[in-house]
Amino acid sequence: MSTLCQDRSSRWQDIENGLQFIQSTLPYPGTQERYEVFIQDLVKNLFGEGNDVFNEGEWMRSIEMYTEALSIAEYADSEDISVPTGTLEKLYANRAAAYLNIGLHDEALVDCEKALQLNEGNHRALYRKARALKELGRHKEAYEAVAKCSLAVPQDPNVIRLTQDLAKMLGLKIRKAYVRSKVRVYCLTDHDKPMGMALGMPDVTPLPAIVDLAKNPLADTHEFKQACSNCYVKTVLDFTLYTEEHKCKKDILLGRIKNQQDKSWKLIRPRPTKSQYVGPYYICKDVAIGEGCRYPGHCTFAYCQEEIDVWSLERKGFICRDFLFDPFGPTSKINLTVPKILQEHHGIFMFLCGVCFDHKPRIISKTNKDNPSLCSHPVTKHAFEDQKCLVHILRENTVRYSKIRPYSPQNQMDICRHEVRYGCVREDECFYAHSLIELKVWMMQHQLGITPENIVHEANRFWNMEAGSQGSLQFTTPLKRFGPPNLKMQFVCGQCWRNGQVSEADKNKKYCTAKARHSWSKDKRVVLVSSIERKKWTTIRPLPTKKPIPSQFEICMHVSTGKKCQYIGNCTFAHSTEERDLWTYMKENNIPDMEQLYEHWLQSQKPGWSEEASNSAIKENGKQIHMPTDYAEEVAGNHCWLCGKNCNSDRQWQQHITSEKHREKVFNSEDDQNCWQYRFPTGTFRVCERYLKGTCTEEELCKLAHGNEELKEWTERREFLLMKLAKARKDHLIAPNDNDFGKYSFLLKDIK
Repeated sequence: MSTLCQDRSSRWQDIENGLQFIQSTLPYPGTQERYEVFIQDLVKNLFGEGNDVFNEGEWMRSIEMYTEALSIAEYADSEDISVPTGTLEKLYANRAAAYLNIGLHDEALVDCEKALQLNEGNHRALYRKARALKELGRHKEAYEAVAKCSLAVPQDPNVIRLTQDLAKMLGLKIRKAYVRSKVRVYCLTDHDKPMGMALGMPDVTPLPAIVDLAKNPLADTHEFKQACSNCYVKTVLDFTLYTEEHKCKKDILLGRIKNQQDKSWKLIRPRPTKSQYVGPYYICKDVAIGEGCRYPGHCTFAYCQEEIDVWSLERKGFICRDFLFDPFGPTSKINLTVPKILQEHHGIFMFLCGVCFDHKPRIISKTNKDNPSLCSHPVTKHAFEDQKCLVHILRENTVRYSKIRPYSPQNQMDICRHEVRYGCVREDECFYAHSLIELKVWMMQHQLGITPENIVHEANRFWNMEAGSQGSLQFTTPLKRFGPPNLKMQFVCGQCWRNGQVSEADKNKKYCTAKARHSWSKDKRVVLVSSIERKKWTTIRPLPTKKPIPSQFEICMHVSTGKKCQYIGNCTFAHSTEERDLWTYMKENNIPDMEQLYEHWLQSQKPGWSEEASNSAIKENGKQIHMPTDYAEEVAGNHCWLCGKNCNSDRQWQQHITSEKHREKVFNSEDDQNCWQYRFPTGTFRVCERYLKGTCTEEELCKLAHGNEELKEWTERREFLLMKLAKARKDHLIAPNDNDFGKYSFLLKDIK
């Protein structure tokens, strides 16, 4: 026994040394013949180690060993070094067995096909192919595969049993055929085994740790086609595909579901990636009722079922749009990188104190300014290096922190359905990803083996390069003129302007430049314009909200005669020629309010300022709040992950968690609105008898459920809201003695 352990330890040492050399750039210190022997021995050692861990029941570990061996074999082929075909055949067949034992039937089928391409008489690959096809519901193909297997091993009991099961499924009467042959009989165990090793089923059934993006998982149910704007033309009601020969750009993806009455090709748009929405996709309501979408080009809802199918798999990383045109696709892999993730999802990766981040309620703290080895918490200074955690920070309307937990082989490559809806109670113990960005990082770490430190380094490097490229463009690209050609424009502090002082915003767009340091928010700044003729700064009021907007704006008759406007309220006539010209410019350029005017003006002053301003100044109810990421050194305080608000004192925190806006976010979100079909529960969970008799006249005002379906949804919705309330209480986002939740107070009552 000790000799076996010693041999295996020596083999593992050879594997580590071999892999380390393969990953280095050093030349092999020997002849070409010795180099070939070295590569072949490395593949055999990985194959042997995979068999041993397979025998011990470590399915995922065996898959990693077989995959590494196949990768080395592919590398050897590029170096004109041949690995024996028999070894490759066994690697694919054994990895298929491992996939079957953990329930990955698609991957098992692919490996069986590859093994049979090398040796079409491999009865183990045929048997495993039949099992995979049976589990996938493709019974006819499974029967054909097991029939070929029975010719090689006619007396194997498992092959006979599988043949009979498939025959019953297909409704066939199969006669037992005994084929006399001198072929040696190999007995396959109940659980299948690689080359004579007994196995059992695993306790946990993980999802695929290796995602082959070159395989099309929709090949059996969908058809895909390439087109361009010349051959796929929009008509009055729909699109029409023209098949005349032309020079097609093939920049549009079309799809349709097989075996459907509707044979028309549907447009599959690029998946929307602006929002962090991770729930199920839905059909646009306008499209569902047969009308045109009110937000063409910006709608984040799907227009057809084909789009939902592609988007869902694309978001999980199980599909690549580039390979949808070929059901088998090339064998190359699409690797995720830090720049690719940041280009799609934006934001930045950085380290925060893990203890503070996991605290209830959450606390955001970076490294201490005076002592970088500690976190910046003012009281409990934790050891930062020992407790740090990787976090993705995204600044939109609020600041969103997404924790990236350490990657391990047990991780499931899918998003946790509980976290999406009401928050996962298992938290860090959950094997599923808790955000789309975490899923992408896990996939990247599995493919590249990149460490969290390297992720942060690559992210900083990427944004530094982006900033450098934008900086160079600022010198080469002239600034775009914004506003009417005869007007100059600037935004100043309203409080200072009323005192006769002109103060603009500071560089952080948080305060004005006056000594008083007035807050720079949308309700405290005003726009001034100056015409070339008058050369005098004039205040401009907001664009009138009167509907419909007049075709042209006129000067107020009181102002035109040199008097003060006598209208009580907001006069919809311009009070100066400058105001009239700017209002006209805003109407013609679809700028509805001063906030968007400010954003466009910032962008014209310096490219990139618009996003910087909107991100650095997070606003709530028109008031400016300060987020911890606005500063290099954060002031540690309680952070509400629902609202993206940071509170620097207990009093401020209590005010926030008892506010109506926060309470509404605890129970409701934009993603939940599309999940329910009926009315909001009234608190009385009974079916209206008058409705069943057809005599209920209260309609929407009735406090009873109108039918069993509505009552069932009310019950489900109550359980769903209770889950959200429990999660909020656990994270201390609800005051302990707070039991008044307005329309949600029925949750605290028992169902009668």
